[in-house]
Amino acid sequence: MKKISIAVFTVMMFTSCVSKKKYVALEQENGQIKSELTKTRVEKEDLEAKFDAIQARVDSYNKKINSLTEANDAMLVNVDNVAVISNDTKKAMRKTLRNVDQAKLSEAKTLKDSMNLALSYNLNKSMDNLNEDEDISIDINETVVMISISDKMLFNTASYKVSNKANDILQKLANVINSEPSVEVMVEGHTDARSIRTSKIADNWDLSVLRATSVVRKLQDDYGVAPEKMIAAGRSSFKPIAENDTNDNRSKNRRTRIVILPNLDKFFALMGTEE
Repeated sequence: MKKISIAVFTVMMFTSCVSKKKYVALEQENGQIKSELTKTRVEKEDLEAKFDAIQARVDSYNKKINSLTEANDAMLVNVDNVAVISNDTKKAMRKTLRNVDQAKLSEAKTLKDSMNLALSYNLNKSMDNLNEDEDISIDINETVVMISISDKMLFNTASYKVSNKANDILQKLANVINSEPSVEVMVEGHTDARSIRTSKIADNWDLSVLRATSVVRKLQDDYGVAPEKMIAAGRSSFKPIAENDTNDNRSKNRRTRIVILPNLDKFFALMGTEE
């Protein structure tokens, strides 16, 4: 009986020892798994942090690229040393040139030539399709826009009183000037080389100034152009555009030049590109 009891006790002790060993092993394995899980979680969090950092750098680079693109569009570029415009304006100019007469466009050799065509097109459109011919010309030079109008469209011969036939062109011109607050305008009177002297006009200087002031007063009084935006100037016969040797050439020299001093970017936008 005692031998049986001892045997049972021995078996129980052995079983207990085996179970404890398994328990300890399982505990160790569990601890190892927890450790590995914690390590994995830390590595995951570390990877997520690195990913967020990389994404932030990507976002930052994209922002810089977009900013550089916008800055490049707004960057001012020189046009044949006579004007400064932005790349945005160049894009608008190219859009406008698609509507310009291709025969004229084929003659444009420089960026300045292209700008002249685009501005002329948009000015004519803004001024209700004003026809540019030998009596009206539009040009750009040294950051100013110039509209030259023959005296036969504005005055009677040897007179400085503005003719009623000038009402249409002056109304259209006033519309352009009034639409942009920053625009300043100089009205220049030009004569041919033949001398003039009357009871009211002393000489060509006098006539050129009187014609300029007459146009300025007309723009102010009849078409609401702010007087502080305008300058009246006379150039007499000393800035001819042709020789004074024929009636036709003298007619070309008798002109009034409207010099508009704008911010070219604003002015080009003002002229519009809507089709």
